[in-house]
Amino acid sequence: MGMYQIKCRGQWLLFILLLCIIINKSRAINSDGEALLSFRTAVVSSDGFLNQWRPEDPDPCNWKGVKCDKNKRVITLSLTNHKLSGPISADLGKLDQLKFLNLHSNNFYGEIPSELGNCTELQGLSLQSNYLSGSIPSELGNLSNLLNLDISSNSLSDYIPPSLGKLQRLITFNVSNNFLVGAIPSDGVLTKFSESSFFGNRGLCGKQINVTCKNDSGGSTTDSQSPNSAQNQGGKKNSGRLLISASATVGALLLVALMCFWGCFLYKKLGKNESKGLARDVGGGASIVMFHGDLPYSSKDIIKKLETLDDDHIIGSGGFGTVYKLAMDDGNVFALKRIDKLNEGFDRFFERELEILGSIKHRYLVNLRGYCNSPTSKLLIYDFLPGGSLDEALHERSEQLDWDARLNIIMGAAKGLAYLHHDCSPRIIHRDIKSSNILLDGNLEARVSDFGLAKLLEDEESHITTIVAGTFGYLAPEYMQSGRATEKTDVYSFGVLVLEVLSGKRPTDASFIEKGLNIVGWLNFLISEDRQREIIDPNCEGVQSESLDALLAVATQCVSSSPDDRPTMHRVVQILESEVMTPCPSDFYDSNSD
Repeated sequence: MGMYQIKCRGQWLLFILLLCIIINKSRAINSDGEALLSFRTAVVSSDGFLNQWRPEDPDPCNWKGVKCDKNKRVITLSLTNHKLSGPISADLGKLDQLKFLNLHSNNFYGEIPSELGNCTELQGLSLQSNYLSGSIPSELGNLSNLLNLDISSNSLSDYIPPSLGKLQRLITFNVSNNFLVGAIPSDGVLTKFSESSFFGNRGLCGKQINVTCKNDSGGSTTDSQSPNSAQNQGGKKNSGRLLISASATVGALLLVALMCFWGCFLYKKLGKNESKGLARDVGGGASIVMFHGDLPYSSKDIIKKLETLDDDHIIGSGGFGTVYKLAMDDGNVFALKRIDKLNEGFDRFFERELEILGSIKHRYLVNLRGYCNSPTSKLLIYDFLPGGSLDEALHERSEQLDWDARLNIIMGAAKGLAYLHHDCSPRIIHRDIKSSNILLDGNLEARVSDFGLAKLLEDEESHITTIVAGTFGYLAPEYMQSGRATEKTDVYSFGVLVLEVLSGKRPTDASFIEKGLNIVGWLNFLISEDRQREIIDPNCEGVQSESLDALLAVATQCVSSSPDDRPTMHRVVQILESEVMTPCPSDFYDSNSD
């Protein structure tokens, strides 16, 4: 009887054990949940949004950012503006019922997983405003149901795969603000998208952006194939190309000979009139406008001096125009910025703009003295700053800026920008804060320049302008996405500028691009490993750790992915004055000690 009871109890224990196994197995996370947990594991840092994703849940359908269908299959993953940093897990490619993937406005880096091409139900793919690098996967051409594709404002390189032309259902397409090169595919659906879909990729060409493509021999081409596929053509086509190339060479030689003939003829006919630089601009109908008597010269004297300027007097150039050094007979030196007129509307806009800008005087802004209104261009006359630009001081000169000099430059730039934002009437958004637009005087005091083309704030309620400008690497994620500039987009650019001054590296330094990052992504990576002090330029002497930590804290706030989390420039100046410029004098940090 005892043995029988023991046997029964054993069977019951085995039954209970099997039942527990079955129950636990039924409660285990499903395959879609496993894919999402793999995605979460790959994330290096975030704002904590993913912490409530629990492995013990039977499915992910109640997780934040996740939506499922009636079969508990994931159909939407939406995680935007959550400071997510790290690579995008290839396991997302296992979500074969996924329809919408929204990961934009984060800090993801690395390549776009080619496995996303397995998500054939995808209708929307939004990866814009991250730090993704590498090529666009050709496998995305498998997403035949795709309606919206936005991978703009990343660091993507190489060509646009021709396979994307097969996405016949595509309604919106955006690859702007990357480093893409080569011919835009001229076959398929990509032909219907306008220039705005490809803006900000200097290496692209094609009829969509009105840029003629050049083949290897220098001639134009409309070939939509990628560089790799072009190498795999048959012998007949190569022979034809050789024949065309030879013909083109002969034609080019004849054209060069003809141009030389006409060049010699015109030179003899016109003399050196065409080589006089600005003589054309100021000749016939030019007038000088001076602000508050800032130029103690007659219009005749200024125009006479302008006529002598040529290429030998160029000291810089940028997106807004060419800059010349203008030296007057009494020894005073000015900087002259030449801006071509575009149309009458542009001309009238400038007249109004310059009247306001000429009245702005501030210690940390480059002073606009006046301008020459010529039939062909605007010639803006600014104070000349002998220290050159901050870009030159950081990246091109052999002598290094020490810690105190860098702090003073940051403070001057902050005060100049704060004046534009808060004390000007009307207030001004700069829209192109970068190191080449911070000029230095003989004492390395900073002056903010090139705010002359900033869009003045006309809407007192929104303080928003929609004219796209700026330089890649300094632009706030939301600005690259929407083209809407606010004071907070300037604050982001200033934060990038601070990181550039601290590190001595440009925002899109090659070492960052190789890792799929820019300078902001690098900072976020260092912070995630508690190594943020390593951002400091090893050649910078006299670094004080308390000042460095306070400055890094300010910069981190300024480059937050959320505009609401960024401080105002008034607040930035307050923090710089109270916490950065007055550190503990004995607390020094040796950047070579780590």
